[in-house]
Amino acid sequence: MFDRYKSGEQAVLVHIDFPKEGDREDLHELELLVSSAGVSSLAVVQGSRQAPHPKLFVGTGKAEEIAETVKIHNADVVIFNHQLRPSQERNLERILQCRVLDRTTLILDIFAQRARTHEGKLQVELAQLRHMSTRLIRGWTHLERQKGGVGLRGPGETQLETDRRLLRARLQNIRARLDKVAVQREQGRRARSRNEIPTVSLVGYTNAGKSTLFNRITNSDVYAADQLFATLDPTLRKLELGDVGPVILADTVGFIRHLPHDLVAAFKATLTETREADLQLHVIDVADARLKENIEQVQSVLKEIEADEVPQLLVYNKIDALDDITARIDRDDEGQPIRVWLSAQTGEGCELLSEAISELLAKQMLSETLLLAPQYGRLRSSLFSLSAVSDERFDEQGNWLLDVRLPVVEWNRLIKEFGPEIAGFIVCD
Repeated sequence: MFDRYKSGEQAVLVHIDFPKEGDREDLHELELLVSSAGVSSLAVVQGSRQAPHPKLFVGTGKAEEIAETVKIHNADVVIFNHQLRPSQERNLERILQCRVLDRTTLILDIFAQRARTHEGKLQVELAQLRHMSTRLIRGWTHLERQKGGVGLRGPGETQLETDRRLLRARLQNIRARLDKVAVQREQGRRARSRNEIPTVSLVGYTNAGKSTLFNRITNSDVYAADQLFATLDPTLRKLELGDVGPVILADTVGFIRHLPHDLVAAFKATLTETREADLQLHVIDVADARLKENIEQVQSVLKEIEADEVPQLLVYNKIDALDDITARIDRDDEGQPIRVWLSAQTGEGCELLSEAISELLAKQMLSETLLLAPQYGRLRSSLFSLSAVSDERFDEQGNWLLDVRLPVVEWNRLIKEFGPEIAGFIVCD
């Protein structure tokens, strides 16, 4: 009889090199993931193959080598730096005589540890249950048995069927609760949209320094640590920028290579903050050796969640880790900011980031002087209700002269309400 092995905190890591670029993984990243999960790495088994073995993922010889390594180190679990099929996990567990985890399960475990809010915990549980639903048959021989005992003899439901039914019911329950949370988030977004408060979203590869930067520019104390997926739950803070006014800054979950699709689907509500932002700050770790690959991976995930059309400002973080790099703003041919170089840890260059954000968002603002005749008192009232008037005075004819600053979207709404002639009220210098 084959029973399920318990997972522990002592692990043997397995990394296989494949010639195809899409199948490759980073061993250093696996070590970081394992460390973030709180697991001790005892040994690393490496190898290379042209393609995964259909039964064991690795060859029989490599499987025996892993089994020997597990015995020598008395490991509790073997963690593969790849995604395994349920049958491959089952077959490997029979040979290795210990628990086998793949990269996806490891990431889900880290997410489960990091979730702090009600929404985050529900999203993680949904992703875990989706992942588990394909693996119910693995490992437990009793699942295929029919229930016995008084009243349960004869044709009836097997343990596996019961578990599947309970799993479906739990998934349905979680989805319903997440829908409620999504409605609440949408109401919050609508309220911000009505007030025309622009949203700036922090995106980037995991451990790029997003939360540290978030804390630096908002004077917050959001959890930040030098580990993968330190931030899981989205955090929103209100900022005041000189030329723009109030701005909502959102800190979101970091991305990673081959981010499990179940996770992307589960965190759809969270990622909406990124998709519907007015500006994305793409935070990049300049000290990372795989800088280019990380940027490409983030752009790939943004495309997957349909957030690749949002204007983006590149933020090159951790310049304190490199020599001969100073804080600066790089601009395009039109003089618009495209890159900011800074250090969130030391604070160097953070004022340049605020300057760049203000410049990019200011394009969406109308700042003019209006000449209003007395019969346009209702328009004047609307401008005051929008808190758009910074100064008011009169000319010799008794007309109002109003210095106004408001979002272009709001000005277009006023044009629609009061007629296109109000565009002619703008005083030309």
